[in-house]
Amino acid sequence: MTADLFNPSEIGMKQVTPNWFLSRDADPMALRLFERHYSCTNKNRKGKGFCGPGQKLVLISGEGDAMFAWVKSVYGRQDNQVGINCSVFRNESNILASILITEAVTAAYDKWGAQRCFTFINAEKVTSKNPGCCFKKAGWTRCGMTKSGLIIMEYIPK
Repeated sequence: MTADLFNPSEIGMKQVTPNWFLSRDADPMALRLFERHYSCTNKNRKGKGFCGPGQKLVLISGEGDAMFAWVKSVYGRQDNQVGINCSVFRNESNILASILITEAVTAAYDKWGAQRCFTFINAEKVTSKNPGCCFKKAGWTRCGMTKSGLIIMEYIPK
């Protein structure tokens, strides 16, 4: 998508970092990016939304070719993870993923304050030989595995 076809500032979207604009859970452009993410299933799509329950922060790039969704649980999680969850990140842009992740953390901290961020990566579904590499380059660390074999990565504020 080119900037002349999608200009978020012209349609009233607020820019929160150099590369991210505020979006919403049911934004059609963010939804199209989510539908190309390996985690997309009919099960995790609630109507037109895709984030799941909790407080949400959905970001979309200025070109509409990257999206990032945070979810902060209000009542706790069944998996006992604490903090802000990167529920989905999709980058089809030419911007380094590690830069987008770092800026997404900044946006999350602006909304909720500095706290642990975490995400899950399915090593069998990503094309990288180094699953989570872009998160590692953004300062995240591997902190465990789920019972189903997903890699847990976290970012702890400094």
